[in-house]
Amino acid sequence: MKLIFSYLKPLSRMIGFGLTIKVLATLFELTLPYILSHILDVVVPTHDIWHIVLWGGAMIVAALLAMIGNIVANQNAAKVAREASRRIRHDLFAATMHLTSRQTDQFTIPSLESRLTSDTYHVHHFIGMVQRMAVRVPILLIGGIAITLVLDWRLALVMIVTLPLIGGSVFLISRRGMPLYRQTQKAVDGMVRVVREDCQGVRVIKALSKEEYESRRYDAVNRKLVACERKAGITMALSQPLMTLFLNLGLVAVILTGAYLVNDGLSMPGRIIAFIQYFTLMSGAMSAMTRIFVMSTKSAASANRIAEVLAAKDTSRKTTDEGAVATDDAFIVFDDVCFSYNGKKDNLSHISFTLPKGGTLGVIGATGSGKTTLSTVLQGFYDIDSGSIRIGGKDIYAIDKKALHSMFGVVMQNDFIIADTVAENIRFGRDISDGAIRRAATLAQAADFIEGFADGYGHQLTAKGTNVSGGQRQRLLIARALAGDPEILILDDASSALDYKTDANLRRAIREGMASTTTVVIAQRVSSVKHADHILVLENGAVIGAGTHEQLLVDCAAYKEISDSQMGGAFLE
Repeated sequence: MKLIFSYLKPLSRMIGFGLTIKVLATLFELTLPYILSHILDVVVPTHDIWHIVLWGGAMIVAALLAMIGNIVANQNAAKVAREASRRIRHDLFAATMHLTSRQTDQFTIPSLESRLTSDTYHVHHFIGMVQRMAVRVPILLIGGIAITLVLDWRLALVMIVTLPLIGGSVFLISRRGMPLYRQTQKAVDGMVRVVREDCQGVRVIKALSKEEYESRRYDAVNRKLVACERKAGITMALSQPLMTLFLNLGLVAVILTGAYLVNDGLSMPGRIIAFIQYFTLMSGAMSAMTRIFVMSTKSAASANRIAEVLAAKDTSRKTTDEGAVATDDAFIVFDDVCFSYNGKKDNLSHISFTLPKGGTLGVIGATGSGKTTLSTVLQGFYDIDSGSIRIGGKDIYAIDKKALHSMFGVVMQNDFIIADTVAENIRFGRDISDGAIRRAATLAQAADFIEGFADGYGHQLTAKGTNVSGGQRQRLLIARALAGDPEILILDDASSALDYKTDANLRRAIREGMASTTTVVIAQRVSSVKHADHILVLENGAVIGAGTHEQLLVDCAAYKEISDSQMGGAFLE
């Protein structure tokens, strides 16, 4: 809960104003039963109409002031909750974007999504509820007890006896509920994961007629969530009936005791009515307290999950090693690099190569051979286990992360299109001119089909680019990578949806139009890498062949086999 208080502190003046209004409104509300008791027991017996009207008017004014104050205070509470939640979501999203790749893997994407949505909603709801009820509840309880003690201490004592029973039961039940709500949030993470996977793969699911299978898979995680919610709900639901039972028993005891006192002439009927009203107010306050405890249990679990992400420190590798003197012949250097995702089996094993400035590296190999992993560690997304990676003579872990990533233009296997115009998808929030966007589209062989749209670069794309073909989508992503004029261009299987002629034209345009850019081409086709200055053939994370295309045809049987199997169209220019 420290997290919530830290975000409420900057809003303390706004909170103070709202709480002050709430206190005043609640005090006016507390006066209503007392005024009613005075009217019934003191004013009415005098038969003075003007006094009755006067006190009745005072009661109406108090009721109106209580209503207006509550409205103003509740609106202020909603404003505070909105602003605090906005800041929490902003910081949580920023923290999520700055997590290292390993931290993202540990939290998991579905869990991060649910923390940004359902967890922040629980915190938002709690902040608003606390301001509306947390002040009102103790004032009604303490003020109600104080006034009833003044009215009739004997009846007040009967009522007070029930309060510890109510408070104790609520505390014990809430303490039991917190771990149950944590389990529920984990179940929400599981459901979000399945929903996310099914939404992303809905076309594949339909193509393979697996709707029923996915429905059963979703039903399984949904049932697990329902079971967790049921267990937490049953536990927390005990508080309301127990509280109601104790309150009703106390109310019966007050009425019985009051009846005896009135019969003996020790009390008055107006006081009994006032006591019943105060008991009703206090009953509502205790009910609100129960809701606060339930919501605080949910909110505490959610706040802890949010705090875990906000407290995550950048554990990525850093060094002050400036490295060797930069040379154009050794712009990118891998020196005996080993890397493992899980620390058990190497995903990259003793990788070494040197790539000159403006040169092209081709990386080829079977699925799972480590091609994408090589590009991932080159960009510094994961810390390598041993060896070193240098760019421009500097160890990549001695380069500021933002500066490092700004060197790259990347087309990834699972890249994405946002629901915006063609121009904005290529620009992608960067300060890039319209002329640079058109040049990048031309180099990427995308200009023709873009200009074929009625609205050209202003054409609206859907999320994931479902209103363009796979080849068009891939060329848009290549244009995005080229538009920033990067020092290093990584094309990770970027031409898989392109025909051989377009692929050849693309490679030629990049060679001629971006001659100073160092390029890493990861591909399944020999035709995509055959013109590279240096080619790596990977298998199970290790280099089994390195050299030019001609050298590998002679020295690497695996490369020659791939080349021979693609001769039907691989070398079509």
